[in-house]
Amino acid sequence: MSENNQNSSNPLQKYYRQPKLYIKLPSNGKFYPPGTLDFSETGEYAIYSMTAKDELAFKTPDALLNGQSTVDVIQSCVPAIKNAWLMPTLDLDAVLVAIRIATFGHHLDLETKIPVTGEERSYGLDLRMIMDTFSNASYDDMFEMEGLKIYTRPLNYKEFSENSIKTFEEQRIFKIVNNNDISDKEKMELFQKSFAKLTDINITTVINSIRCIEVEGQEVKDSEQITEFIQNSDKDFYNAITKHLEKQKSKFDIKPLTVETEPEDQEKGAPTTFEIPITFDQANFFA
Repeated sequence: MSENNQNSSNPLQKYYRQPKLYIKLPSNGKFYPPGTLDFSETGEYAIYSMTAKDELAFKTPDALLNGQSTVDVIQSCVPAIKNAWLMPTLDLDAVLVAIRIATFGHHLDLETKIPVTGEERSYGLDLRMIMDTFSNASYDDMFEMEGLKIYTRPLNYKEFSENSIKTFEEQRIFKIVNNNDISDKEKMELFQKSFAKLTDINITTVINSIRCIEVEGQEVKDSEQITEFIQNSDKDFYNAITKHLEKQKSKFDIKPLTVETEPEDQEKGAPTTFEIPITFDQANFFA
């Protein structure tokens, strides 16, 4: 092949993906470390549809488990995000919904069973309504308590993925308590170990969520000093920080979809309305 041919543009280039929509990130670009996001002057970011490779990534169990497939797909479909591991989690659902809309359209069928009757039904959800929820939410990163200004941040996706071990420990505690095949002494030892690990995870999560504490005109950003503060301060400080973090997180939670049942289902004892939880499980959300 000649050098001229090698340097010429691909004649198929005009058939490459083009942005399907533009969105504003719920974070407004805050909490991204330098170099992880190409900031937009308009505040809007291009969303591309998934490629065949992207779809296959969501069918790889190991990659789904450790979060790598989610990172790869986000970086493929949102080129402005250079390192999705470090993106704040409050942007995660909004970006995934936008990618889903760009790839499959804004309509999503939710399969569920009717309460009481157990009959299977399908209800439609307009994902644009979900995007409106994200656009109307804002993260308040500071609150005051007893003369301290405490600045927080949402966890990034890497921290969120690593924190999934918390769910494992919670399930482990439940299994230990309900396991009749081990002695009470052994059960207590296992319970104490697992509970201590879960406690460490919860405290570490809170510490990682603190960006800075301002006191008497000084800014404390050193993680070791913040850790010392959490470990030695009154529990009311820890509880207040936890409450603040939970409140901010709840602003970006997806509310269940309230649907009406059909008259024939109501005649069989089904309620007039019920709620369907909306979860973004890659295994079916991108199917």
